[in-house]
Amino acid sequence: MDERYVVLGLARTHDGWFGAVGRWSAAGSVPVEFVRCVSVDDLRARLEGTRRHSAILCDASISGLDRDLVATARDVDCPVVVVDGSAARAWEDIGVAAVLAPAFSRDELIAVLAATSSMLSTARRVRRTAPAPQPATSGLLVAVTGPGGTGASTCAIALAQGLARVPPVEATPRWSRWPRWRREPSGARRAVLLADLCRVADQAMLHDARTLAPGVQELAEAHRTSTPSPSTVRAQTFEVAERGYRLLLGLRRPRHWTTLRPRSVEAMVESLVRTAQVTVADVDLDAEGEPETGSVDVGDRHAMARAVYARADVVVVVGEPSMKGVHALVRAIGELVEVGVPPGRVLPVVNRSHRSPRARRAVTAAIEELIAPPGDVTAPGCALHLPRRGVEAALRDGTSLPTDLASTLADRVTELADQFGDRAPVAAEAPVPVTPGSLAGLADTG
Repeated sequence: MDERYVVLGLARTHDGWFGAVGRWSAAGSVPVEFVRCVSVDDLRARLEGTRRHSAILCDASISGLDRDLVATARDVDCPVVVVDGSAARAWEDIGVAAVLAPAFSRDELIAVLAATSSMLSTARRVRRTAPAPQPATSGLLVAVTGPGGTGASTCAIALAQGLARVPPVEATPRWSRWPRWRREPSGARRAVLLADLCRVADQAMLHDARTLAPGVQELAEAHRTSTPSPSTVRAQTFEVAERGYRLLLGLRRPRHWTTLRPRSVEAMVESLVRTAQVTVADVDLDAEGEPETGSVDVGDRHAMARAVYARADVVVVVGEPSMKGVHALVRAIGELVEVGVPPGRVLPVVNRSHRSPRARRAVTAAIEELIAPPGDVTAPGCALHLPRRGVEAALRDGTSLPTDLASTLADRVTELADQFGDRAPVAAEAPVPVTPGSLAGLADTG
């Protein structure tokens, strides 16, 4: 037989269907080459090899069967078929191609393989496909970051508080994604969520949280094997009534980033954006990944930051007015642009700024001069200056931050988001056909 289905199998040794498929394959009663895998690591290693596979046949009881494994298989054009007798889980939410009952027949197996995959020959090479673009969502995502000690976490609190306030009708933004704003009276509250997505999480301390769970770890774990509903996501957060938003607590220990899987984190960020009208993410500045460093572990360590920056509509970068602070602020903006953040969506913020208008103009001029090329970052007058008053006492007492501070920051973010609108997903480039004979002579070039 020139072509057949090459199927990777993973199950417990005593599962009846696992042995049955092996016998069918050995006897030649089905056009299937059945490759047994002993573990999830073995399965991943085969997917990363040079050989192409038609599909994966995996038992639902395998603990490693999650969103990341399904996405890895999909990237090499290898759909996943789950054998599950309970039918209690919505496997399609994580990208599973089909579900079979444990007592499936040979005809049912071939029918599912024919509908989800294709037969292969030994001459066929691996073809990798681009991930499908994420669907459009109705919420706004604002990332707040900055070098250590600049007050980025405090600015995230102020921004969430300011955005939770609905402005008068004449000041309502033109964002078509938020038509509900026009129907809300002045003084009402928007659905705003503050998410602590830093590796070293401080929002629990700043909010005097008496409990550290649930938080990011539980929510990311829930996205490994399913897509929770908005009500379920909302139940993982805490209400901060004094400031008008809800809070998602961060990692309980910095080392707990090892429990997060990149695909699960990406799905979690999308769920947060679908749950609230505005999501403010307090996130780390470091966002290097495998493309920049060649290390998969570095990408996993920065999974939360990378997921946020890839989806953020506005990125607020917080700095200080000192000479070193201005240098660090400009350097941070350059690092974000290098990892793919559009320069026009970056808002530089100078926290604890000078009272003197002249001193503020000097700092703004220095920032604009150091940013190259000029005008890329919300110019003219790109930097937003925030005063230093009443913040420490409000955080200590658990009360609202100064209204002028929150409103100033929220209004500028609103203006920038209104200017640029939705951030469209990046479409994969289509392959370009090569004209026969056009590559002649390339081997002779240096």
